[in-house]
Amino acid sequence: MATPKDLPQDIGSFIRDLRQTAKISLRQLADKAGVSNPYLSQIERGLRKPSAEVLQQIASALRVSTPAMYLRAGLLDSEGQQGVLAAIAVDPDLTIAQKQSLSQIYETFRNENIRHAPETEPSPNSEESK
Repeated sequence: MATPKDLPQDIGSFIRDLRQTAKISLRQLADKAGVSNPYLSQIERGLRKPSAEVLQQIASALRVSTPAMYLRAGLLDSEGQQGVLAAIAVDPDLTIAQKQSLSQIYETFRNENIRHAPETEPSPNSEESK
C-alpha cells in the first residue's frame, strides 16, 4: 500500500474543501461520483490514491473541470499536457479493469525508478564541486 508521502500532494484535502464549499455530504458526493462512501473518505484523508478515472468522476460530481482535478493530483503538468495516467483513464478502448491494471503497473515502474535513481546533485565533498 502507498504511504502518504507517495500520494499526490493534498488531493484529498482539495476534494474535501471542494465538497464542503459545495455544501454536500461525503455520502452525497460518493453517490454522485459512483464510488463507495468509505473509499471516498479514505481519499479525503490521504489514505488512498484515486485513479485518474475516479478523479474524473469526482470532478464531474463536484462540477469542476477534470483538467483542474488532474493538475492538482499531478496527472497533468503545468502546461496542461496530459500525463500517462490521464491518457489511460480517458482511453475508450480499455475496460475499467484494464485501466486500473495499466495505471498500477505504470505507478509501480515510476516508484521503482525514483527509488533507484542516482542523486542528481554532487555532494559538497565530491570532485565535481571543486
